[in-house]
Amino acid sequence: MADFAMAQRVVPMTGFHGGSSVVRLEPAAPAGRISLRAKAEDVSALSGSLGVDLPVRPKTSASANGRTALWLGPDEWLVIDESESGLMTAAANSGVLHSATDVSHRNTAILISGPGAEAAINTGCPQDLWLSVFPVGACSRTLFGKVEVVLLRTGEEAFRMEVWRSFSDYAFGLLSEGAKDAAL
Repeated sequence: MADFAMAQRVVPMTGFHGGSSVVRLEPAAPAGRISLRAKAEDVSALSGSLGVDLPVRPKTSASANGRTALWLGPDEWLVIDESESGLMTAAANSGVLHSATDVSHRNTAILISGPGAEAAINTGCPQDLWLSVFPVGACSRTLFGKVEVVLLRTGEEAFRMEVWRSFSDYAFGLLSEGAKDAAL
């Protein structure tokens, strides 16, 4: 009988590290993610089933029970589960019509922190990231260099950048250059 080796998925950006004296860059731990679409009247049922309130205002997010829901449009959210478990089942158990797509292996994330985090991101992103305009908990789909990303402010000097894994090396490299510039 043939001996079959099982393919092992490589976590994007394994071993990557970067930054400068004012910016820390690190790959985020693997997480479960769904791209969720639903009508306004079904938000409450989905929120209850997912264990996190789906935000209904632009540029907002909500977190609970290890899950974070990011508002991306009037009927669209990205839901991230740090434990990688159960999002599809929870959405399916909501009892309401919706569209949920597991994007856990499509996306990865980069954590950017430090007093130069805004400047490092702004080397490739035109969005205004001043704390007064983009407060803690704010999120948006935007461009970073030549790729689409979802940006979430997790602290006064901290961000999470969701990026497709196929663009993660590019985004990390561009952030590394931005981190060096921010230190000048």
